[in-house]
Amino acid sequence: MNKYILRTLLLIFLLSPICKTFAHHPDNSLLYLKVYENANIEGDFHINVNELNDVLGLNLSKRTSIDEVTPHLSKIKKYLLENTSFSSLGKTYNIVFTDKIKFLQVGYGDFVLVNFYLENTQETPDKLDVTYKVFIEEEPNHMNLLGMEYNWKAGLFNNESIIALDFSNNNWTKTLDLTEGSVWTGFKAMIRQGVWHIWIGLDHILFIIALILPAVVRRKKTDNTSFSIWSWVPVKKFKPAFLYIIKIITFFTIAHTITLSLASLQIIVLPSQLVESVIALSIGLAAYHNIKPIFKGKDWIIAFVFGLFHGFGFASVLGDLGFNGEHLTLSLLGFNIGVEIGQVAIIAAIFPVLYLIRKLKLYPKFLVYMSVLLIIISLYWLIERAFDIDLPVDDYIRRRGYEFAVWLGLR
Repeated sequence: MNKYILRTLLLIFLLSPICKTFAHHPDNSLLYLKVYENANIEGDFHINVNELNDVLGLNLSKRTSIDEVTPHLSKIKKYLLENTSFSSLGKTYNIVFTDKIKFLQVGYGDFVLVNFYLENTQETPDKLDVTYKVFIEEEPNHMNLLGMEYNWKAGLFNNESIIALDFSNNNWTKTLDLTEGSVWTGFKAMIRQGVWHIWIGLDHILFIIALILPAVVRRKKTDNTSFSIWSWVPVKKFKPAFLYIIKIITFFTIAHTITLSLASLQIIVLPSQLVESVIALSIGLAAYHNIKPIFKGKDWIIAFVFGLFHGFGFASVLGDLGFNGEHLTLSLLGFNIGVEIGQVAIIAAIFPVLYLIRKLKLYPKFLVYMSVLLIIISLYWLIERAFDIDLPVDDYIRRRGYEFAVWLGLR
């Protein structure tokens, strides 16, 4: 079981940088739609720069920029309008471009992202007839893809991997069914998102580990007033260790639920750089507390205080998913349930091992050395996040992790 979890987490860590871009290929132009309740359908064209150069006769550089593309935007938009259309039951919806222009760089080259919305789609049609023949007439082997990036009821959030339709030569008009899905589907998807984001949130996992390391031991006084960092005695029974875990995780859960709700409601919004920096700091302080108590006998204070900032971190995840407040109660409930399920799974994998080895003489050293390692990681992330810099160790670890994955047979 533990080996399976290790392999799974390692695979997630290795694949997370590329899962966002694997749908982008040199012979594909992509179209992503976002369906919100009581709002116009939104979307983004993902257009390969090389295709723009070949078909429209542009001369954009391999690593282009907004300044270089801006003079050609009217020509690009005109071409997109001529080769794309949306309709339902004979009614054509006008494509209205916004000022949002972005760039995506992948191994295959650059993609220009052009944002738009469809007029008068506040009442979402059941089916949408889509014509998307961009570059296909000029290059018969070209294929276009359409994906649903966001659709709450369909359970799709920040999706770039599941493609709904494909368009090819002489087959560039297809029908998209928007009725598939339900509130229950969206709720279940929010639970899955909560589980997923606690599992890939290494900083949240390390904070939990720092909190539960001392669950199976108790500090032993060396004299009437002081503690030694090495003086720990194992708990005699399972119950006190289990109750310690329950207390710590309960306070952590209450705290992050409060701030997740406040941030999602836009009642309190903190700068992401501050939030991420404090989350990094929380790991180090929780680990330091294991070595030298900060709040003697009140470990729950660290779980609660820093849990508030972890809640703001979870709220930023919802923003990254494209969440805009629809089905707010169900979304927050589902996401929170998912986070708790993820936490329980992590604790269920780690806690029994800690309980089994608690009587070994090496456990106090393991606790202290592990805490020191967590402090080092915490300081590293704190420097990166507080000063907005990229230190080289991440790349080194990722390369070594890839080699380890090959050794395990994962790649």
